[in-house]
Amino acid sequence: MPLWLWIVLGVFFLFLAPSMVMSSVLYIVLLVRKSPEKWRREPSLPEDEEYVRLFNDGKAWFDRYADCRKAVHVHSEGLKLAGEYFDFGANRAVLLLPGRMESCVYSCHYAEGWRQAGWNVLVVDNRAHGESEGRINCVGQREWRDVLAWAHLLHDELGNAKVALHGICSGSSAMVFAVTEAACPDWIAGVAVDGIFKSFYSSTRNHMVHQKRPIFPFLYGIMAWVMICSRVDPVWNGPYRRLPKLTKPILFLHSREDVYSPPADTQRMYDSCPSEKKRIVWFDKGDHSRVRINNPEQYDQAVMAFAESIAGDA
Repeated sequence: MPLWLWIVLGVFFLFLAPSMVMSSVLYIVLLVRKSPEKWRREPSLPEDEEYVRLFNDGKAWFDRYADCRKAVHVHSEGLKLAGEYFDFGANRAVLLLPGRMESCVYSCHYAEGWRQAGWNVLVVDNRAHGESEGRINCVGQREWRDVLAWAHLLHDELGNAKVALHGICSGSSAMVFAVTEAACPDWIAGVAVDGIFKSFYSSTRNHMVHQKRPIFPFLYGIMAWVMICSRVDPVWNGPYRRLPKLTKPILFLHSREDVYSPPADTQRMYDSCPSEKKRIVWFDKGDHSRVRINNPEQYDQAVMAFAESIAGDA
């Protein structure tokens, strides 16, 4: 065997193979639900005081309107997905989609502005979360099919003339993918995105930098496993590639303190979006996905204004 081949094999087994094994462990932690106990309808960060306040606010809303609530299901890509529908007597509805690790109960934290604006509310468990089936989170690049399945339930079966979409973090990614697909129906009236990231690669890298974790080689190993197992492209595909195709009304909700989805990236994505009805609302306080808990009145006012602007005659 040539010397150069021995060197290549030595490098692989001494360095690359162990790093890929470690990267696979990180991939599983981030994106794979290995048991039903993971990512349930419970607080995902019970040690985080601010997060627990956010979750408890959502749970209180979930319980407050229990008389208007019913369990609903759809099937998407062979998976049975679970959600909770709040019927407030309107003929339009919003679908709220949380980010990684979160359930439909968490999403209720973001629902009040829509309720006050006169919309019914659907909160759902992403695939591989809560009571929904599935094992793998696909960072929004396959969940967009789930979004359209839920939207058709709202329109075709539950009688809502218009449907709006509101996503948080990777939920925003799924929403952007959904409304830029050719299959997106005209009756989807608009989309709100909270804490949208440029790509899963950029978001993960920013997390690792902020938490002072080693980038090389683990970040690249994680992305390789995402491509292999989640069957999506986390590096070159993402909202930043989709937003230049988005023409529906869109509301960006973003914190200037967000270090995982930097404001500069969000501004560039906003600028690239050709929608004639787009608006960006900046908040001075709040970590990633923590905007509303720090600015509830401003957040709900922005959502209500957007909801009313896309309601039309429905």
